[in-house]
Amino acid sequence: MSFSAEVRDELSRQEPACEYCDLATLAALARVCGTLSLAGSGRYRLQIATETGAVARTMIGLTHKILKLKTEFTVRRSVLHKVRNYLIALPDQPDLAKALVLLGILDRQGNLVRGVPHHVVARPCCKLAYIRGALIAGGFIADPRGDFHLEIAVQGEEFARALADLIGSLGVPARVNARRGAFAVYIKSAEDIKRLLETVGASRSVAEIDEARAVKSVKNDVNRRVNAELANQTRSAGAAQRQLELIAELEARGLRDGLPQALEDFCRLREAHPDLSLRDLGELADPPLSKSALYHRVLRLEKLLDS
Repeated sequence: MSFSAEVRDELSRQEPACEYCDLATLAALARVCGTLSLAGSGRYRLQIATETGAVARTMIGLTHKILKLKTEFTVRRSVLHKVRNYLIALPDQPDLAKALVLLGILDRQGNLVRGVPHHVVARPCCKLAYIRGALIAGGFIADPRGDFHLEIAVQGEEFARALADLIGSLGVPARVNARRGAFAVYIKSAEDIKRLLETVGASRSVAEIDEARAVKSVKNDVNRRVNAELANQTRSAGAAQRQLELIAELEARGLRDGLPQALEDFCRLREAHPDLSLRDLGELADPPLSKSALYHRVLRLEKLLDS
């Protein structure tokens, strides 16, 4: 199960805080993944298509519980994508038009409501229930082991901006982006994603994000240390090669034989251990020498060639 599916499943099992919260959740489900068609004057059909079992289960359960309406349910299996497609339809029936007004999909004059219906989210708890329903219906939350990203795919720019404002009222900034004929309400910050999920009740998913972030932090720290060590080794290897070239140049000019004992000892030590850093080379000297002491001997050799 993907992380998005886990979050959706957890959210779909939240208990309502008041008697109107289930209506808010159902309203968001119908608005985000529903399609309303007109079957004649005052006759409608609402159809919800989803690949998520949590959406289908919640939609059917709340429709029967709150609206007392008849539903049609079809399950199809996609041969190409090897996933189930759930189709829930509310066919034309006597109380469907009233239900559409109650859900905030239509106003009392029969016009489509473009934004978030105010009467549905009038209470703070119902506001959370509506956002929860939108996440269940169209939410995508990237696997926290990778990049952090949350988005809700919706139709209609006015609705997208109203939903972003609703999320923003929780202290979680959300942005809107056009996406192939639709709109995405999205959040990129890991802290903001955590805050939103925690506020709407996905505490188990938040714990999973924290765990993934801790593992990612450890991996990043290890990678930084490894990269730093590799860089140090590369620098040391380059320095050692230059010192060997320096010794070869001294020998070619006939200056090797007259070197002071301290410099000759360094030359022999470097030739015997061409891959070691100055620090490691100093530990093999007798007596042991500091990195600084050996570096000064390298400078003395360079000065001999410059003179």
